Amino acid sequence: MGRISERLASIAESATMAISTRAAEMRAAGEDVISFGAGEPDFPTPEHVVAAAAEAVNDPKNHHYTAAAGLAELREAVAADAGRYSGVDVAPNQVVITNGGKQAVYAAMAALLDPGDEALLPTPYWVTYPEVVRMMGARGVDVPTTIDQGFKVTPDQLEEYRTDATKLLLFVSPSNPTGAVYDADEVIAIGRWAAEHGIWVLTDEIYQRLVYGDARFVSMPGSVPELEDRWVIVNGVAKSYAMTGWRVGWLIGPPDIAQAAIRLQSHLTSNVANVSQRAALAALTGPQEVVEEMRQAFDRRRRKMFEIFSSIDGVRCLEPKGAFYVFPDLSAFLGDRFASTLDLAQWVLEEAGVAFVPGEAFGAPGYARFSYALSDSDLERGMERLAKTLSAI
Repeated sequence: MGRISERLASIAESATMAISTRAAEMRAAGEDVISFGAGEPDFPTPEHVVAAAAEAVNDPKNHHYTAAAGLAELREAVAADAGRYSGVDVAPNQVVITNGGKQAVYAAMAALLDPGDEALLPTPYWVTYPEVVRMMGARGVDVPTTIDQGFKVTPDQLEEYRTDATKLLLFVSPSNPTGAVYDADEVIAIGRWAAEHGIWVLTDEIYQRLVYGDARFVSMPGSVPELEDRWVIVNGVAKSYAMTGWRVGWLIGPPDIAQAAIRLQSHLTSNVANVSQRAALAALTGPQEVVEEMRQAFDRRRRKMFEIFSSIDGVRCLEPKGAFYVFPDLSAFLGDRFASTLDLAQWVLEEAGVAFVPGEAFGAPGYARFSYALSDSDLERGMERLAKTLSAI
């Protein structure tokens, strides 16, 4: 009998945080490190959001427990936001406010998955998805995609991996880590496939406001009525409003799924911090120009990073259309010296003071994730160092 439960002992540390932690240690030691690692905007939270939080701090009604499902006003605002951007008509009782998007993912999978169930996970995937599936006692089934197919899965490919145990499809567009964005026809085709086979769809829409060029965000629940009530949306204010530290996300789904998530949250964390909820309410209902300003800045950085990667011999790179990541193929630099992109990432960090996340973390060996959520000057300096270092291999 081990000291640590098998359930928790089996969880892998988030590689995104591991790289960021090592980069922070080097900075603390006085080294000049530029990190393309963790995925959070480098902008401050909008001023009107911070002002709303400051006002909330001084209001005694925010000093006490509130409903585990979230503040009524925020649930109403989230329902309205989902109608506006996802095209779904939902009632506030279908919304559960969670401690960030990660808790929303956890609650959704806890409500849907039992031991023995299978969840289809198109790769590359965000590092948390397979770990949560494993915690539920279910089996994650990787469905691989590559740069040659635009990091997009197809219904035919999903069908190859479907079994009688398949209960859930995890669908993400725009994608973390690849930046891929499915177009409307692709979203609808996958949604109809899931509906045909009675498979639930958990769709992570956290990057829905961050799309570029001719790409358009398309919500599967909002565009595939055949899914009926077999979908769950997770979202939050972290990425679009530069509010990662405020820890406010949400889950939207059928009333029975929402109620199951509320029961879990009532025992797990109770309500999300009321001040953070008031801040999120201000973000959703206040001026939206700041979202567009950040999107334009990300777009500029996206184009610059893609331009530089495209100029490096040996690198294959797909132009990202959403989120704030580039996901190049670095397999040409692997071999006798570097057995994996993990080895390469560790060497580049120590050699050049440049941090990035290896593709192994996302179920995609040979690739790597680079976030362009950092200042223009740091981005250019970091990419110059990286290009020089890779060219010397």
